[in-house]
Amino acid sequence: MSFRSPFPDVDVPALSVYDFLFGSIDEADLDRSALIDGPSGAVTDYRTLIAQVDGIAGALAARGIGVGDVVGLLSPNVPAFAAVFHGILRSGATATTINALYTAADIVKQLEDSGAKAVLTVSPLLPQAAEAAEAVGIPADLLIVLDGAEGHPSLRDLLAERAPAPEVSFDPATHLAVLPYSSGTTGRPKGVMLTHRNLVANVCQINPRMGIGRDDRVLALLPFFHIYGMTVLLNAALSNRATLVTMPKFDLVEFLSLISERKCTYIFIAPPVAVALAKHPLVDQYDLSSIHTVFSGAAPLDKALGGAVAARLGCNVRQGYGMSEMSPVSHAIPFSDNETPLDSVGFTVPNMECKIVDPATGEEVEYPTGDGVSAAGELWCKGPNVMAGYLGNDEATAETLDADGYLHTGDIATVDAHGVVRIVDRLKELIKYKGYQVPPAELEALLLTHPQIADAAVIGVLDEDGEEVPKAFVVRQPDSSLTEDEVIAFVADRVSPYKKVRRVQFIDVVPKSAAGKILRKDLRAPTA
Repeated sequence: MSFRSPFPDVDVPALSVYDFLFGSIDEADLDRSALIDGPSGAVTDYRTLIAQVDGIAGALAARGIGVGDVVGLLSPNVPAFAAVFHGILRSGATATTINALYTAADIVKQLEDSGAKAVLTVSPLLPQAAEAAEAVGIPADLLIVLDGAEGHPSLRDLLAERAPAPEVSFDPATHLAVLPYSSGTTGRPKGVMLTHRNLVANVCQINPRMGIGRDDRVLALLPFFHIYGMTVLLNAALSNRATLVTMPKFDLVEFLSLISERKCTYIFIAPPVAVALAKHPLVDQYDLSSIHTVFSGAAPLDKALGGAVAARLGCNVRQGYGMSEMSPVSHAIPFSDNETPLDSVGFTVPNMECKIVDPATGEEVEYPTGDGVSAAGELWCKGPNVMAGYLGNDEATAETLDADGYLHTGDIATVDAHGVVRIVDRLKELIKYKGYQVPPAELEALLLTHPQIADAAVIGVLDEDGEEVPKAFVVRQPDSSLTEDEVIAFVADRVSPYKKVRRVQFIDVVPKSAAGKILRKDLRAPTA
């Protein structure tokens, strides 16, 4: 039996992203701060932002870029990102946002796969951008360097042209707004086709539950190039006329300083930042009293870790779940909800329908009654935020989207009788030990409760007998002398025998994507 959100459906207007965010902005909001550059404190108000968006759209149109074209955007979180991103969409073109950590070879693959006609970047990333642009045949005059570089147009040049924004016409339900690329944690990155309706729908779905207000100062730590930062920060915050405080890259001291100095109120993070907030001694040196809510996504947040953050900072901690393929949010603990357990991802967002399917039989698991909890199975989701498919990859699309419109998430979940969903683990990451299923996330959460462990990841590896066993990759706290035997004993004392960690390797850092997901494929590499 499928289950829906316990909340009423919301209206999703048939508008482009630009018209949805800015088309009916109140005159009184135009002089509100839209973006604050975290390091410098420079302010961009909504009036200026919209003028920049229109100017960039006009400049792109003057270069022959519009409906049917793809434009690459390679940039860290700076205020100009917002103007450029929405300028691309305003022009009718499709934005493919590129991971700012990519090498030239990585960028080439995305530019080739997406068919990008132009690239906008910043000078620190120009060497790899230029190498990639040349490799795919993008000329120098269509490699735009926002902060300026010899031989390339700059953002100032584009705005100085004062070209009028074009009149464009397209169907928001089918026209592609963005082509983010899936993280590739389980394979080669794929272009996720998200329409204007997908993006507008997800903002409408999350706004009533996340509670971002017009007086919030939202720290934009999560990268805008990733769908989590793109929707939950860039679009949702702007739709509520909040202020975004941009942070180009994560540095703990800078992170804490910006919260303190800019009086940030709402912090969106991935679990690795929660570890620092809960455990790092530096946190006590900063005034973080402005924070009312920390919201975690992109990977499972352990209940004890979330509770430790809440207790230390004296704030609310919430958790949600989603995927690039769902624009991204499908589940969240509501902003005003102090009852839903933090070891869950909360409720299905409005306008979505879900079911949980036994991966072995393909049958739906029975929906629970009373105070019961369902059996675990793969979570399937359907709604207006679900992608149109993978670009140029019909086979992968067919494997992920079924004929009934359900997205097969690849994540194992349960649901209780109240509609609260818990993510057990990824279907493809479950360790099979002697026929038993061992969820890596459960062991990782346990390891993080050890006071001498700063971070951890668990994968399945083959032992001498060819049996898959759990192996832990552990980052020690500074000055820790923790041993392999101590880690194994710590876990063994707290789990069922089949879940015990059998091998341990100490490493300096757990490899993670920009969205905070553990890159298990990197840990499986021969050098790991």
